[in-house]
Amino acid sequence: MSTSLINTEIKPFKATAFHNGNFVDVSDADLKGKWSVVFFYPADFTFVCPTELGDLADNYAEFKKLGVEIYSVSTDTHFTHKAWHDSSDTIRKIGYPMLGDPTGLLTRNFGVMIEEEGLAERGTFVIDPEGKIQIVEINAGGIGRDASELLRKVKAAQYVASHPGEVCPAKWKEGEATLAPSLDLVGKI
Repeated sequence: MSTSLINTEIKPFKATAFHNGNFVDVSDADLKGKWSVVFFYPADFTFVCPTELGDLADNYAEFKKLGVEIYSVSTDTHFTHKAWHDSSDTIRKIGYPMLGDPTGLLTRNFGVMIEEEGLAERGTFVIDPEGKIQIVEINAGGIGRDASELLRKVKAAQYVASHPGEVCPAKWKEGEATLAPSLDLVGKI
């Protein structure tokens, strides 16, 4: 039986990332104090993965405007990330850190390891500035994710965090009406 990761604090980790042409150390401490998206994918040099990472790269400036850092993670090494970056026009446009997780510690910490394959599920985690997980989404291997939908969800999570007592209804977009749950609303929505 699995336990939900919602509102749990991320576990300690240390990883090496390929970021802006360099190898850099990233740890759980780097995710604290700002909003973060940890975006797991199965493997470099594959088929659906580059479309997802390219989509995130195309929307990266919008995430940065919201104070959000994106961390992509696979069980490949940071060296493999560099080789992929150097050989793919799609991956070359990535400006966010690409974490290597060859031991699988980070992938297991987030509960998205496919043990038989040593690869990560398509897991997306939105983490608040306190280091707590606010959104968990896991897709089957053949189903790619949409960065614009993720951006909408991040905006909703940020809104709810900064407006206690309000919640965002389905399809909520920035600037639209929210709800304030109360006895008066029961059965009226």
